[in-house]
Amino acid sequence: MNQMVVFLPLLIVLAAFMFFASRRQKRAMQATIDLHESLRVGDRVHTTSGLQGTVTQITDDTVDLEISPGVVTTWMKLAVRDRIEPEILDTEATEATETTEATEATQVAVADDLADDQERLPKD
Repeated sequence: MNQMVVFLPLLIVLAAFMFFASRRQKRAMQATIDLHESLRVGDRVHTTSGLQGTVTQITDDTVDLEISPGVVTTWMKLAVRDRIEPEILDTEATEATETTEATEATQVAVADDLADDQERLPKD
C-alpha cells in the first residue's frame, strides 16, 4: 500500500500532462481545419514543404496552387500550412503615419516661424 502512495503523485502529474498536451493538440488541429475551410481562390499560402503559391481552385481534398505565372500544381489540402497575409496594409499604414508626422512637424515649424516673426516686428 505504501508503494501506491509513493506513485500516486507521479501518476497525477503524468495524467495532467497528458490532458494538457491533448488539449493543445486538439486546438492546433481545429486551427488547421478552420484554415482549410476558410481558403478562397486568390489567397497566398505556404505549404508544409515551404512552397508559396496562390490558390486557383479548391476541391474537397485538393487545392491548385499557381507557383509562378502559368504554372499550376495540385496539392492535398493537408499540405497547406498557413495563409500569407498581405503586407501592403502594413506598408500603407506606415507611409500614412510617416506622412502625418511630417505634416505635423511642418505645421509646428511654420507656427514657430510665425511666432518668431511676430516677436521681431516693431510694436506700435
